[in-house]
Amino acid sequence: MKIRKFAAIDIGSNAIRLLINNVIESESRETQFKKSSLVRVPVRLGQDSFTVGEISEQNCDRMVDAMKSFKLLMKVHGVEKYMACATSAMREANNGNELVEIIKKKTGIEIEIIDGKKEAAIITSTDLHDLIQKDKTYLYVDVGGGSTEFTIFYNGKILTSKSYKVGTVRLLNEMITQEVWNDIEKWIKSNTKKFKDIEIIGSGGNINKLFKMSGRKPGKPLSYIYLNAQYQFLKELSYEDRISELGLNQDRADVIIPASRIYLNASKWSGAKKIHVPKIGLSDGIIKLLYNIEKEKTNII
Repeated sequence: MKIRKFAAIDIGSNAIRLLINNVIESESRETQFKKSSLVRVPVRLGQDSFTVGEISEQNCDRMVDAMKSFKLLMKVHGVEKYMACATSAMREANNGNELVEIIKKKTGIEIEIIDGKKEAAIITSTDLHDLIQKDKTYLYVDVGGGSTEFTIFYNGKILTSKSYKVGTVRLLNEMITQEVWNDIEKWIKSNTKKFKDIEIIGSGGNINKLFKMSGRKPGKPLSYIYLNAQYQFLKELSYEDRISELGLNQDRADVIIPASRIYLNASKWSGAKKIHVPKIGLSDGIIKLLYNIEKEKTNII
């Protein structure tokens, strides 16, 4: 048996995460990926990027500090390889590339700014295929702070996908027009109308939290009825009550409502009644991708 350490840095619109995984290689069984550590820092880059067009000096400094901390944590854990990816907030910030250079110079960490298609491809390279049954059709919905990726799976394969600039931070700032919602509705309906009994697979921090709050056992889907009831319940509570009574983090207590709205709309427009919530995300996908790249290098040698 051999245990290796890989890490992923996910620089999102609502938070920055460092995931460290133990990768357990064994001749007698399939390679296992076990979470060793997860650190989440609530630096809401999207608030800057989507409203004023660039990352503020304060958040630039916070990002540099976060990357310095992540580098030390990776060193302490003995991480072999890491990959850092930034999504829509950094992608749309006028000073995004400049900030990448500053971070590289001050911390040595190299960040790749990826587009929505690559983000969706990385996430779908995770254990998602273990969940997908070939005789079923799924609408995969990944909700972030700045964008949402929609993917149709049919016969176990990707049929089509599309990324929209609709995310929780944008919705909080009332930046989404009715025209955009109409476009999403049209896309979902036109791509799902020929399928019966379509089901949703949801990913993202908010749906993971909603699933945890439901008390359901892993592998059991949420129902549209439950999610809608929870959405109405959360809307009735004040921001402060969501923190004090439900124990939500400050940067989760506001975005969980617009996130629920996106999943509910996707369910309504596709006719899906079940929402599966496998605990996967960009960080998990980055580690799988990184491991496979390293494995290919070894095989070539």
